[in-house]
Amino acid sequence: MNGNRFGRLFQFTTYGESHGDAMGVTVSGCPAGVELDEEQIQEDLDRRKPGQSMITTSRGEPDEVTINSGTLEGYTTGTPIGMVIQNKDARSGKYEPFVTAPRPSHGDYTYSSKFGTRNWGGGGRSSARETVNWVAAGAVAKAVLDQSEHDVEIKAHVNRIGDIEAPEVSFEQILEHSETNEVRCADPDTAEEMREAIDRYQQEGDSIGGSIYFEARGVPRGLGAPRFDSFPARLGQAMFSIPATTAVEYGQGKETASVRGSDRNEDWEFDDGSRDDVVSEKGDPVPVGNDHGGLQGGITTGEPIYGEATWHAPTSIPKEQRTVDWESGEEKDVQVVGRHDPSLPPRAVPVVEAMLYCTVLDFMLLGGRINPDRLDGQPGEYETAYHPSSPQEDPDDAATSAESVDE
Repeated sequence: MNGNRFGRLFQFTTYGESHGDAMGVTVSGCPAGVELDEEQIQEDLDRRKPGQSMITTSRGEPDEVTINSGTLEGYTTGTPIGMVIQNKDARSGKYEPFVTAPRPSHGDYTYSSKFGTRNWGGGGRSSARETVNWVAAGAVAKAVLDQSEHDVEIKAHVNRIGDIEAPEVSFEQILEHSETNEVRCADPDTAEEMREAIDRYQQEGDSIGGSIYFEARGVPRGLGAPRFDSFPARLGQAMFSIPATTAVEYGQGKETASVRGSDRNEDWEFDDGSRDDVVSEKGDPVPVGNDHGGLQGGITTGEPIYGEATWHAPTSIPKEQRTVDWESGEEKDVQVVGRHDPSLPPRAVPVVEAMLYCTVLDFMLLGGRINPDRLDGQPGEYETAYHPSSPQEDPDDAATSAESVDE
């Protein structure tokens, strides 16, 4: 099975199924000298894990991460970072009716038709459970960027659930409010409406879709390789990889279909030193506006990169649906009974942020903005603050030991 790796220089490769023994990820291309421990990664995993509230699945996974390689004494060594998250609360019994009778709108039939088999417990490899690996990788990318000389900041929030849409909010509001409610919406009043709507759908045995607004600030200009490796192309790949994503936009998005070129085109001006929204120096050319979402010609402009990703309603719902069993040859009504989210965006926020961090860091490494070997950017320097020290011995013991070797 291909398609389990993301990135060019900063790469992560994942394994695991929803009800398998464990989920796992190997991160390659992380520079040496980055302070990293399990607690840092756990913070983001806790934001994604199930059972956070009544509007998420009740599956009781602690999602505790173990780092198996790639660090020494609290610093990355430049070698692959291996991480494992054990599955603790898998219950496959409820999925037995669907082994040969595919659940409506799931990956059951397509996986079976492609491979001739599948791990059916919890949806196996097609389950969004697998994104726990992506969040772990994103936490590593975040640590690299946070400790670099670049001031990159990434945040997202739920801006729509069903037909309830949040008003436009500032980046500062997203930072301040998106983690203060269960829906992860930066507008508190809208968050309450969204919560009530999700409750209604859940009580009706149904589910609902929504969308997430994301923004990345401090990304320098000049990143991205036109055409197939342009920044928006790779951004789209990152977002569409997330299960249940049906649309990805950046800048004005689909609204550009009705906007005249004379209105969309952005004039240029010289930075007068007051532009704190763009990575530039006084006197540099900068666009007057940012309807382009920080991207022109597939390359970053230094302005904030922003956009929106949309998710369809979760397909696992207890309402009665129709399927066919290819083994028995019968058509039958089924109910997908189990522990599932009634709406995906609230738990998808940390996944979106993780994929943004991985995408931005990958481009930073490819563009030479961060040394891919070591964060301090001092090639050839072997005496560093993060190099392990030789075990110290008492001088007399060392001399005695040397005499013993001579004998």
